[in-house]
Formats: sequence, structure tokens, C-alpha cells
Amino acid sequence: MSGYDSAGGKRHWFCWSFLALALLLAGCGSVVQRPVAGLPQVAAAAPAASVPAVPDSGSAALPAGTLNRGKSRWVPVPWTDLPGFDQDNWFDAWGAWASSCERSSPIWTSACPQVRRLSLASTEEQRAWLQQNFQAYRVESPQGDPNGMLTGYFEPQLDATRQAGGAFTVPLYQPPAGLAQRKPWFTRQEIDTLEPAQAALRDRVIAYVADPVDAMVMQIQGAGRLRVLQPDGSFHMERLRFSGTNEQPYRSVGRWLLDQSLIKDASWPGIKAWLAQNPQRTQELLWANPRVVFFREELLSDLGAGTGPTGAQGVALTPQRSIAIDPASIPYGTPVWLVSEGAQTSLRRLVLAQDTGSAIVGAVRADYFAGWGPDAADLAGRLRQALQMWVIWPK
Repeated sequence: MSGYDSAGGKRHWFCWSFLALALLLAGCGSVVQRPVAGLPQVAAAAPAASVPAVPDSGSAALPAGTLNRGKSRWVPVPWTDLPGFDQDNWFDAWGAWASSCERSSPIWTSACPQVRRLSLASTEEQRAWLQQNFQAYRVESPQGDPNGMLTGYFEPQLDATRQAGGAFTVPLYQPPAGLAQRKPWFTRQEIDTLEPAQAALRDRVIAYVADPVDAMVMQIQGAGRLRVLQPDGSFHMERLRFSGTNEQPYRSVGRWLLDQSLIKDASWPGIKAWLAQNPQRTQELLWANPRVVFFREELLSDLGAGTGPTGAQGVALTPQRSIAIDPASIPYGTPVWLVSEGAQTSLRRLVLAQDTGSAIVGAVRADYFAGWGPDAADLAGRLRQALQMWVIWPK
């Protein structure tokens, strides 16, 4: 689900970055390695003092065992090449890996029983098992460039009502009947202005929210949470999941603003600031993106409230441990060592490739699932920084 709205219909997320979302756009303590029962002790990787820039290997002689993987090239490296590999706490990451085992590909079938067995083991035991049974590969472009870009996405949460009234006048829709018979379907502007489009959607309203821009954010993300006000004043929580689009092209409103020299900061805060100064142009901004996403409802149980939406792999995403990737570069379910340094955050952590999106293309490209809530929204809205990745693959 990385900013959903993907062509594949699973991860329908677009990245929530300055331009690509374009909507509106670890602990560092010393770790002592312990042996795993039944396995020989494996030395811990030496800590890295900093994240060095990895040179482009270009056409230089490649190590034996280098793999070509569609849009990427994997170069085998020693575990000591992974910056901070002995410093991350893997509890949440291991849980994300166990989730991936629910939809594992054949390559992971033999590993998954051990992944489950080690779910309650220490990070040191998990790390030792990895180092014995897996090989680390640096991910590069086919031309040898190991440097790429990280953006972020999140799961929005909006207040809503079942009936239009007061501030709550902006509808979120189920797919209209006959959607598949007309491709492309009506544009966003036509849905707002043409009677045939409005008639087709009249009985398809799920709920009403207060802010049309927030509604489009949820559509761009492709999923979200609703806090639906009940007649007795209580709230009912539910999740909306992607259920189709009008098959119109996605247009970035951030890009639209930049192209007209209306803003210089295409981050979400920058777009919000422009809208506050130009409220009369809100509709014009919305219509600049003709694509509309339709949803289906899902009960958000107490258990589900602690998990993210379902990504393209078909498993629930784990906040700050799931990433969206280009599956032509990295297969779903692959553990990835991610290193990203920038003004917004410093990341050296184990994550799982569990999602994708139409804006996530290329070898060293990832979208980081930040979770939900204000902090996640803020991080996802600003995250756009350098990235390096290493895949962890069975020997």
C-alpha cells in the first residue's frame, strides 16, 4: 500500500513525498552476541562510524555471485558492509517478517518455520541465524549505481459522518455500478459537475468528511481510517481499503503548483500554507488531479487497530518496518537492510519489502510506511532523502 492508487490494484498508494506523493504532496548500545542453540557462534558485524557514500561500481569487475534481478543488480558483500547492522532492535521487524510468511513465495518456504521459531528469540540470536543462512547483497541499478531515494507514506485518519451536514459535506465513495463498462470513467471535475456521474454515485456514499483536500489525500494514499460519529455521540472506527479508480491519469497537485510558480515548497505543509492564503482556488487545485479512488469498508477491530493496511504482498503493513519497492527489483517478502540519512531522520534498520506503488520505480527506490497519526503524517509528508539498500537472501 505505499501511497495506494497503483496500477496493480493492491498497493494503491503513491509515495507521500515532496514531489512524488506530490499531493499536497535505534538504539546505539553495544550488543554482545550469544550463540544460537544448535548453530555455531557467528561473529557480530563491526559497527560503522558513519554511512559512507558507496561508489558507483559501473563496469568494474564484479564479485563472483553477483545476481541480475530485472531492474536491479545484486552484489554480494560481507556483513560488515551493512552500516549499523549490529545496532538495530529487530522485534518489530521480525514480526513483519513473520507476517510475510503468511504469503511467502517458494524461496522463503524453508526459512519461514525458523522465522516463526525465532520470533521470541533475542536480536543477537536472530542476527546469528541470518548470518549463517543468508547472504547480504548490495542493491544497485543495472549500471552499477547503489544510491537512490527514500520517500514515505502513511495511513490517514479522518473524522466522518454517515449523513451530510454541517462541515461534513465531502463524500467518499464505493465503486459505482458499471464502473468496468466505461473506461476511463468520469474525471474528478466531471464527478463534481455532471448529473450522470452524480446520479451513478448517489447511492454509493460510504461517509462524509469535512475537508476535500484531506479526502484526496486519502485517495492518493489508497487507504485510511475513519472515525465515524454515531447518533449517541460515540465514534465507530473503520478502515477504508482501495476498491478501484476512475482510470483517469494521476496528476500531482504539488507539481501543478510548482509548474505555475505558485509555490517553491511542494511538501504538504507548503501546499497547506498556499491553500490557506488562496482558499478560493481549492477547487481548481483539486480538479488538477483527475483521478478518483473508490473504497470498500473494513471493520477496524481492536486487533486491527494496531496493524497497518494490507500491502501489495497481501499482508498487513508494520509501521516503520514495511517498505514499498519495485517488485521488478526486489521480490515481495524480502528482508532489506535500509540505510537513509537526511534532514528528516536517520535510518539504519531491518525492513520487509511488502508493498509497491506506481511512483516506486527502479532499483534503489523505496517508500517507507510511517504508520498513522500526526507524527507519521508529518514524517511521511517531509521524507525525501538519500537511500542505500542491501537485500538478505537465502544462500
